[in-house]
Amino acid sequence: MSSQVRFDPYAELRHALVEHLRQRGIRDERVLAAMERLPRELFVHPAFIHRAYEDVALPLGYNQTISQPYTVAFMTSLLELEPGQKVLEIGTGSGYQAALLALMGGRVYTVERQWELYQRARQLFARLGLAIQTRFGDGSLGWQEHAPYEAIIVTAAAPHIPKPLREQLALGGRLVIPVGGPQAQVLVRLRRLSEHEYDYEEFGEFRFVPLIGKEGWSETPDIRPTSSSS
Repeated sequence: MSSQVRFDPYAELRHALVEHLRQRGIRDERVLAAMERLPRELFVHPAFIHRAYEDVALPLGYNQTISQPYTVAFMTSLLELEPGQKVLEIGTGSGYQAALLALMGGRVYTVERQWELYQRARQLFARLGLAIQTRFGDGSLGWQEHAPYEAIIVTAAAPHIPKPLREQLALGGRLVIPVGGPQAQVLVRLRRLSEHEYDYEEFGEFRFVPLIGKEGWSETPDIRPTSSSS
């Protein structure tokens, strides 16, 4: 049987983006390797497919965007995810972030509150053969049934760190989340040291779409994202 090599028209653009991220300071080679494998053009809105490998956030519809690649790479690096670890994503969005975590060997659980995005992401995961567990609902409450998690990533802006997410972290687990007001947030990493003790670190300002839910914003504030749900 003759074998054929499938031409990938986006391979060079994908490689160029990864090199750009490396030049911007991303040092986690596992993150970069996964991003070079993952076809971002499948996750963007069809109207913006020609911009899939620009280092910018792009509209998805439903007042959501696919995050800027640098933001995705930076937040994923902060997770310090190891193969086989359980990771919870809050805000499935396009599905790109969850797919990246799966390619890195994570056991991925992801929650989305927008029905159309939830359905689209599920179909895309199936198409790519990714064993990602999905849930439709209020991500600000986490996903208690599968806790604890070695890593939790929140791809929407919260007014505070939701208590359920803190409690669903495993000992030694890392929670990466943007926290702040409507106009700008600080990216935070929380590391659980014991049952009631956490280490807290800040990593600069970002702008995300709001985390809507019982432990987030009760209604949509006026946030104009430069980065947002993945």
